[in-house]
Amino acid sequence: MASLKALKIRIGSVKSTQKITKALNMVAASKLRRAQQNATAARPYSSRMTEVVTSLAEKVTPGPQSPRLLSGTGKDDTHLIIVATSDRGLAGAFNTNIVRAARKKADELTSQGKIVFFYIVGRKGRPVLQRFYPKGIIAQYDTSEMKTPTYADAQGIAKDIIDRYVTDGIDVVHLAYANFRSTLVQEPTVGQIIPVPPRAEDGQAKGPASLAAIEYEPDEEDILNDLIPRNIAVQIYRALLENQAGFYGSQMTAMDNATRNAGDMINRLTIQYNRSRQAAITTELVEIISGAEAL
Repeated sequence: MASLKALKIRIGSVKSTQKITKALNMVAASKLRRAQQNATAARPYSSRMTEVVTSLAEKVTPGPQSPRLLSGTGKDDTHLIIVATSDRGLAGAFNTNIVRAARKKADELTSQGKIVFFYIVGRKGRPVLQRFYPKGIIAQYDTSEMKTPTYADAQGIAKDIIDRYVTDGIDVVHLAYANFRSTLVQEPTVGQIIPVPPRAEDGQAKGPASLAAIEYEPDEEDILNDLIPRNIAVQIYRALLENQAGFYGSQMTAMDNATRNAGDMINRLTIQYNRSRQAAITTELVEIISGAEAL
């Protein structure tokens, strides 16, 4: 049985940990609301931008003059997966789930004979991917100074990705991130962003505007030359916002669980401490009584 001093030290240590987890829970809860508002506000624009680009792409016949970001390279051999995670931990399985989804996609492509590379956004995705794909990581975008994602940050990432797509022989680019559903649910998502993916089989444009005949000036290809890079930046921006909201939601849940677990451990240790103390007192009393009887 542990000594009284050791138990007292351990109880104090757990209480200190509980204070830290409770503080982190409160910080995450205070930041979650704003992050959730930002992610929610970005969704309609991001979804509508994707609809517009997809609609325009369907009107263009791919050819030598078509934007490369639209028509692709004509091959499907080399894939790049952008893995967007956070820079910090203490958020449960948030980062692990994103990396697991990216790995699942990479394994699926590798089994088909494809070459897969990774572009890391955030620090937490690198250690695992480095272990499983030691030669697969081609770049990492530093987000350590990024307190709140901005569109300028997304533009910087998008420009680097587009440059690599044009010069490094990449055929398809995917984006992996966590889609924020609620405080308890962050859904890992992997989607193609380059070239422009075809409309889903059940994906139909909604709203009266999509049913009207639209004439574009200048022509569709000129618009797409400007619109596709912007759409890539918008999709990355949305992913960063979704990730931030998901991180705070996951951290709040994880720290709340940790605080309650610390409380349970403190109760168990306190009971053990009281029993040990009572046993020590009882032993001393027995020794005193035995000594008195001997006299």
